[in-house]
Amino acid sequence: MPAYVIGDITVNDPGRYAEYTAHTESTLAPFGGRFIVRGGPHEVAEGEWRPGRLVVIEFPDLDAARRWYASEAYAAILPIRREASTGSLVFVEGCA
Repeated sequence: MPAYVIGDITVNDPGRYAEYTAHTESTLAPFGGRFIVRGGPHEVAEGEWRPGRLVVIEFPDLDAARRWYASEAYAAILPIRREASTGSLVFVEGCA
Protein backbone atom coordinates (compact mmCIF):
# COMPACT_ATOMS: atom_id res chain seq x y z
CA MET A 1 0.00 0.00 0.00
CA PRO A 2 1.49 3.40 -0.89
CA ALA A 3 2.58 5.71 1.90
CA TYR A 4 3.33 9.40 2.01
CA VAL A 5 5.60 11.79 3.83
CA ILE A 6 3.80 15.12 4.19
CA GLY A 7 5.73 18.20 5.20
CA ASP A 8 4.63 21.70 6.16
CA ILE A 9 7.80 23.75 6.08
CA THR A 10 8.58 27.39 6.84
CA VAL A 11 11.76 28.38 5.02
CA ASN A 12 13.87 30.89 6.97
CA ASP A 13 16.99 30.87 4.77
CA PRO A 14 16.05 30.36 1.10
CA GLY A 15 19.64 30.15 -0.11
CA ARG A 16 20.59 27.45 2.36
CA TYR A 17 17.30 25.64 1.78
CA ALA A 18 18.08 25.53 -1.95
CA GLU A 19 21.23 23.56 -1.07
CA TYR A 20 19.02 21.02 0.70
CA THR A 21 16.49 20.72 -2.13
CA ALA A 22 19.26 20.25 -4.69
CA HIS A 23 20.11 16.92 -3.03
CA THR A 24 16.78 15.64 -1.73
CA GLU A 25 15.51 13.89 -4.85
CA SER A 26 18.60 11.69 -5.17
CA THR A 27 18.01 10.37 -1.62
CA LEU A 28 14.50 9.20 -2.58
CA ALA A 29 15.31 6.95 -5.54
CA PRO A 30 16.80 4.00 -3.61
CA PHE A 31 13.55 3.75 -1.64
CA GLY A 32 11.14 4.17 -4.56
CA GLY A 33 10.19 7.68 -3.42
CA ARG A 34 8.97 10.46 -5.67
CA PHE A 35 7.69 13.96 -5.15
CA ILE A 36 3.95 14.46 -5.63
CA VAL A 37 3.95 18.05 -4.31
CA ARG A 38 7.08 20.13 -3.94
CA GLY A 39 6.27 23.57 -2.65
CA GLY A 40 3.93 24.81 -5.36
CA PRO A 41 1.21 27.40 -4.85
CA HIS A 42 -1.62 26.34 -2.58
CA GLU A 43 -4.98 27.68 -1.46
CA VAL A 44 -6.74 27.11 1.86
CA ALA A 45 -10.35 26.12 1.18
CA GLU A 46 -11.53 25.64 4.79
CA GLY A 47 -10.24 26.02 8.31
CA GLU A 48 -7.47 27.98 9.96
CA TRP A 49 -4.45 26.02 8.72
CA ARG A 50 -1.95 28.36 7.02
CA PRO A 51 0.70 26.02 5.70
CA GLY A 52 4.10 27.17 4.56
CA ARG A 53 5.87 25.17 1.87
CA LEU A 54 3.89 21.94 1.37
CA VAL A 55 5.70 18.79 0.34
CA VAL A 56 4.22 15.35 -0.37
CA ILE A 57 6.49 12.42 -1.17
CA GLU A 58 5.06 9.06 -2.23
CA PHE A 59 6.73 5.75 -1.34
CA PRO A 60 5.73 2.16 -2.18
CA ASP A 61 4.92 1.54 1.51
CA LEU A 62 5.40 2.93 5.00
CA ASP A 63 8.53 0.87 5.60
CA ALA A 64 10.23 2.44 2.57
CA ALA A 65 9.34 5.93 3.82
CA ARG A 66 10.80 5.17 7.24
CA ARG A 67 13.96 3.65 5.73
CA TRP A 68 14.45 6.76 3.57
CA TYR A 69 14.13 9.07 6.56
CA ALA A 70 16.61 6.95 8.55
CA SER A 71 19.05 6.53 5.63
CA GLU A 72 22.64 7.76 5.67
CA ALA A 73 22.03 9.75 2.49
CA TYR A 74 19.13 11.69 4.01
CA ALA A 75 20.91 12.07 7.36
CA ALA A 76 23.73 13.82 5.49
CA ILE A 77 21.43 16.61 4.26
CA LEU A 78 18.90 16.78 7.09
CA PRO A 79 20.99 19.26 9.12
CA ILE A 80 20.81 21.69 6.20
CA ARG A 81 17.00 21.55 6.24
CA ARG A 82 16.93 22.05 9.98
CA GLU A 83 19.29 25.05 9.76
CA ALA A 84 17.32 26.67 6.94
CA SER A 85 13.74 25.94 8.00
CA THR A 86 11.28 24.82 10.63
CA GLY A 87 8.23 22.65 10.19
CA SER A 88 6.51 19.33 10.61
CA LEU A 89 6.70 15.98 8.82
CA VAL A 90 4.19 13.15 9.08
CA PHE A 91 4.10 9.63 7.68
CA VAL A 92 0.71 8.40 6.49
CA GLU A 93 -0.50 5.26 4.74
CA GLY A 94 -2.43 5.72 1.54
CA CYS A 95 -5.49 3.87 0.29
CA ALA A 96 -5.36 0.54 -1.47
